[in-house]
Formats: sequence, C-alpha cells, structure tokens
Amino acid sequence: MDFLRDVANFLTASEQWSGPEGIPTLLREHVQLTVVSVLIAALVALPIGLTLGHRRRGGAIAINVANIGRALPALALLILAVQWFGISDPVGILAPLQSIPAFIAMFALAVPPMLANAYVGVASVDDEIRESARGMGMTGWQVLTRVELPVALPLVMAGVRTAAVAVVATATLAAKVDAGGLGRYIVDGFAVQDNVKVFAGGLLVALLAVAVELSLALLQRTLVSPGLRTSGERAVRQGQRDLLERAGVDAVLP
Repeated sequence: MDFLRDVANFLTASEQWSGPEGIPTLLREHVQLTVVSVLIAALVALPIGLTLGHRRRGGAIAINVANIGRALPALALLILAVQWFGISDPVGILAPLQSIPAFIAMFALAVPPMLANAYVGVASVDDEIRESARGMGMTGWQVLTRVELPVALPLVMAGVRTAAVAVVATATLAAKVDAGGLGRYIVDGFAVQDNVKVFAGGLLVALLAVAVELSLALLQRTLVSPGLRTSGERAVRQGQRDLLERAGVDAVLP
C-alpha cells in the first residue's frame, strides 16, 4: 500500500504537471509520435493491402512483408536507425516526426498488421457479391470502395487498432534516443532505480493504450454498417477465417 501511495503522490505532485518533464508535455510527445507514425503507416499500408486484396494478386508479397516486419525487433531497428540518422531533432517538413530513428521503428511496427488485415479483409469478400456489383455496371474502383471496403472494414479497422496500440506501448523506447514521451519516466526511473517512477510511467502508458483502443473501437462502430455487426459480420468472419487457414496468414480478426 505504501508503494501505491508513493505512486499516487508522484502522479499528483504539482511539479509533474508543468515544465518539459511534466505529464502534459510528455503525453503530447507520446501522442504525436504515435499519431504521425500510425497515420503515415496507414497511408502506405492500406492502399497496398486494399489494392492487392481487390486484385487477389500479390498476396504472398503482402504476407511476407508483414511477417518480416513482425520479425524485426523494434529496439534493434531503433538502434540501427540511430547509427544511420543520429539523434538530432529533425527540422523543416520532418519536424513532426520528433525523432527519425523513433519514427522508423514505430512505422515498421505499424505497417504489418494494417497491410495483412487490409489484404485479407478485401480478398475474403464473397465472389458472388463482387459479381453482383460488376453486373450492376460498377467499375473496379466502385466495387472496391462501395462494396468490398465496407464489407472488409471490420477487419481493416482491427488492423489499425492493433497497430495503434502496439505503437503506443512501444513508443516508450523513443525516450532512449531523447525523443521524449511517457517512456521518459521509465528510462529515467530505471537509470536511478526509482521503482515508483518506473511504475508511474508504465501506468500512464497502459492508460493511454486503453484510451486509444476504446477510441478506435468507437470509431469502428461508427464506420461499420449495422448489418455487419450482427449476422452479416459472422458470415464475413467465417469467410475470412477460411481464407486465413488456406493462406496461413497471421491477421487479426475483430
């Protein structure tokens, strides 16, 4: 109980809520790195995954790229990026990245689940639905955006949620390259063996991860058609599971 009291006192102390080492500043840095990394990763991964799924070609490429990305340890990639780019603050158009090495590591972490889920989600849409849409005179782009994407959206959003939560948790490593974020408490706490500071930093990161997951879950519920949340969704999930089993794909079902 004394330990938890110390943590509460640490989090409620006035000095923790102001200045460059305060919770608001570190939270802003953590959120900025997460948002920028996930957004840019989505701009790269989702179009590729959706296109490959629509064409039902290149699935092996998408899956192999995703698996390679999962196999790369974020810390190892962060260290390599430091050797290439250093730890100086980016300037100009790159300033929102905060730290190029940290961004590279988070970008590589975010791409695989979004790429795999986007591909599987679109590729698993029933052939009869596609043919019906084409029979109505829809172009390939219209089939993708009006038919396939709405059906695949639960799985696509599951990939985005997985990527976002993973980046929130792993962005604590950014403090190792002086990129700020809530990981600052964890890194500094370990350096001076301050368990209260380490626990407080981990607690703040966990709460942020939960908040991100709930926010994206609410966004998904808003975007997904009500019909796909009930019986339609069960049918879609079964088709997706069948495709995953045949292809050996490691994607995250919602």
